Parts: sequence; C-alpha cells; structure tokens
Amino acid sequence: MSAQNSAGIQTLLDAEREASKIVQKAREYRTKRVKEARDEAKKEIEAYRAQKEAEFRKFEAEHTQGNKQAEAEADKEADAKIQEIKALGKKHQDKVVKDLLAAVFEPHPTPVS
Repeated sequence: MSAQNSAGIQTLLDAEREASKIVQKAREYRTKRVKEARDEAKKEIEAYRAQKEAEFRKFEAEHTQGNKQAEAEADKEADAKIQEIKALGKKHQDKVVKDLLAAVFEPHPTPVS
C-alpha cells in the first residue's frame, strides 16, 4: 500500500507541476496579449489624433481666410478714412491756423464768477 500511496503522491506532484506550467504559459500569453493590445490602442490613438489635427487645420484654414479678407477690407476702409481726414486737414489748415493765431493775439478776457 505504501508503494501505491507513493505512486499516487508522485502522480499528484507531477500533475501539480504540469498545472503550474500551464498556468505560467497562460500568464505569459496574457501578458503578451495585453502588451499587444496596448500597442494596438496606441496606434489607433495616434491615427485618430492625426485625423483630428488634419480636420482642425482644414477648418482653421477655411475660417482664417475669411478673417484675412475682413482684415483687408478693414485696412482698406481705415486707409480711406485717413486719407479723407488728411485731405480735410489740408483743406481747412489755413482757417485753423488763422483761428489759433487770432485766439492768441486777440484775447477776449471774461470775468470768472
């Protein structure tokens, strides 16, 4: 009976070792699969990021072009106003100088109450 018990114990030990090997292989496979999944997810994220950045650049290009046109129109209007002001200044320059000189040389004092 002792030999039978010894053989049974040996069989259990062998089975335990075999089970341990199977568990170890499963852990290694799971670790490998997790790494692969992580790498795959990183690639997908990078592809998504690149796609969204391209969409943003396209959107930005479309909308900044309208801003550039509005800026150009505003600059054109501002230049026209500046030219108009300069022309009015030159046209009335003599009168303004005469009025200033008259105010300086011909004072009209008024009493302060």
